[in-house]
Amino acid sequence: MQTDVLNDAIRFAVAAHAGQLRKDDSPFILHPLEDAAIVGTMTNAPEILAAAVLHDTVEDAGVTPEDILSAFGQRVHDLVMSETENKRPAVPPEQTWRIRKEESLQALARTDDLAVKMLWLGDKLSNLRALRRAYDREGTATFQRFNNHDPLAHKWYYGTILELLGELAETDAYREYSAHYHRIFDSYKGE
Repeated sequence: MQTDVLNDAIRFAVAAHAGQLRKDDSPFILHPLEDAAIVGTMTNAPEILAAAVLHDTVEDAGVTPEDILSAFGQRVHDLVMSETENKRPAVPPEQTWRIRKEESLQALARTDDLAVKMLWLGDKLSNLRALRRAYDREGTATFQRFNNHDPLAHKWYYGTILELLGELAETDAYREYSAHYHRIFDSYKGE
């Protein structure tokens, strides 16, 4: 496996996310590295793994799409952008949550690129693992830390992803995603 692009992506992402924390106060870089590890269970293609490591750099770390294109080429750029939401920085994120998720899901529904689907699965499985840990400790209070506090909105979002990624249903990552999804959301009855 040609690993230069992956090694370069790891160094780039570590620098881009330096000092950032996730909503659970863990170092941000752990998420894209976990994403890449998950994607690595489905492919060993260096450009796809590099995109997994870089997937939040544009959306959350102030890196430009042009930076990704210049440093990593068109394929990695396109994969990273497939995972990048238009955050609409002039509007509070709680006001744009639904439209951002709808736009992202529409793009996922239109793609036939298996690499994009793998990236989505790696990213969202990493998110669901973190959500599951918090949910097991705190129950529905966990949702208060997100821009959208409604568990049913998250159930819709993660459930739609589960449906759209059905092509990967035979992977361990998909089965784990499904298990976390059902553990969190099947038990939620609303309040």
